[in-house]
Amino acid sequence: MKPVKKIPFAFVLDNLLPLQPTVKPMFGSYGVYIGEKIVLVLRDRESHSEANGIWIATSSEYHESLKKDFPSMCFVYLLSDGKAETNWQMIPASADDFETSVIKCCEFILQNDQRIGRIPKTQKHKIKKSINFKL
Repeated sequence: MKPVKKIPFAFVLDNLLPLQPTVKPMFGSYGVYIGEKIVLVLRDRESHSEANGIWIATSSEYHESLKKDFPSMCFVYLLSDGKAETNWQMIPASADDFETSVIKCCEFILQNDQRIGRIPKTQKHKIKKSINFKL
């Protein structure tokens, strides 16, 4: 029997409890969903430990304003091999203000802040896009 893995930064789920978050394993981390919208990824792994923390699902148009609210926020370099800023942003687990910033982020999610959260594209759409080609 496989040992049960502990979800990192479980205090996030406590803070989001009124919204009944759903947690789904993804790539060795955990996606946090509110309804169909992914809002966060909780990551605490040995590999690439500098990418550990809370990943925020957002869009580039909101990066500047979110950076004012979360000074330690940075882009998730792991998603682009450090070559380009991604839509995903993170609050690093190593940041001095990690817990304070994460709780503030949860408060924004509770207030339905439009800057946080994205509805993922379904697999059906991804497949359609990959087979639409001209001969």
